[in-house]
Amino acid sequence: MVITLTAEQKPILLEVSDLKTYFPLKKGIFSKTRQFVKAVDGVSFTLKAGETLGLVGESGCGKSTTGRSILKLIEPTAGKIVFDGMDITKYSHQQMKKLRKKMQIVFQDPFTSLNPRLRISAILEEALATHNIGSNQKERKEKVDELLHLVGLNPHHASRYPHEFSGGQRQRIGIARAIAVNPELIIADEPVSALDVSIQAQILNLFKDLQEKMKLTYIFIAHDLSVVRHISDQIGVMYLGRMVEYAEKRELFDHPLHPYTQVLISSVPLPDPEVKSNRIILTGDVPSPANPPQGCTFHPRCFACMEVCKTQKPKHIEVRPGHFVSCHLYDPDIQEMKGSGIHESSH
Repeated sequence: MVITLTAEQKPILLEVSDLKTYFPLKKGIFSKTRQFVKAVDGVSFTLKAGETLGLVGESGCGKSTTGRSILKLIEPTAGKIVFDGMDITKYSHQQMKKLRKKMQIVFQDPFTSLNPRLRISAILEEALATHNIGSNQKERKEKVDELLHLVGLNPHHASRYPHEFSGGQRQRIGIARAIAVNPELIIADEPVSALDVSIQAQILNLFKDLQEKMKLTYIFIAHDLSVVRHISDQIGVMYLGRMVEYAEKRELFDHPLHPYTQVLISSVPLPDPEVKSNRIILTGDVPSPANPPQGCTFHPRCFACMEVCKTQKPKHIEVRPGHFVSCHLYDPDIQEMKGSGIHESSH
């Protein structure tokens, strides 16, 4: 008998608190660092085992840096990362090397993430050998065949080189490499954005099938909300290094609160051409993370901007159970002041 845990019963696998990753800007060789690119600026969330968190936002909003900071491929500047009950924030390179077996990544570009000089068998066996999986060559070859079969490729293809495969096939190999060590968490960094639309659905379905078979937990990074909607349980919307909204998938799509989330959802194409959507056009470009706007970083592009948005950073507020938003529109204190006429809208 298969026992299925409810969302409430699932243990928390990953807890990220106030994660910050800053990159120093130096104008000259001997000059002091006076400015930082705030790629990730205070991101917090929890992720339960067996679930998928979708991170979505425009290019340059800090999604990929968040994922790599969690894996400590990039060293975070501040914050706390608790994985499987262990605080790994201060883990050394050697300690992280042992932990890599539990945490893996699938990269965005299937054309550059595989070593062109190695056969597929060698690429997958390298992952197995690094983590001491399989006691001899025969066992590792059997494991490679099993992995290729799991991701929908013919085991006979193991003797080929990466250039002999299509983009979708290469991404399947990248996924096989990630699951080779039986990880608990996989961070998928825009794994379908470089693929044809016809192939994207196949790869997304593969991710879902593997999640069920291997009890995997995902952080799925994408800039396309329709892709994230297909695979995620929770969705975090990021803008300029911050998570501006976080909620369960259905809740987010049914009740988008942040103006930026509303813009993103309005831009998702509808399958029925007869149904017209009220599309919200977003003006301007994403500001530089090296010189972000004061107050709410979204205010120069926001259709609901108020004077307070230009000077004060919004709080991260739980508006509904499990639904968080960083926006002055939902801050009771701000609304009370606005109602008394202290703050007036700029539009």
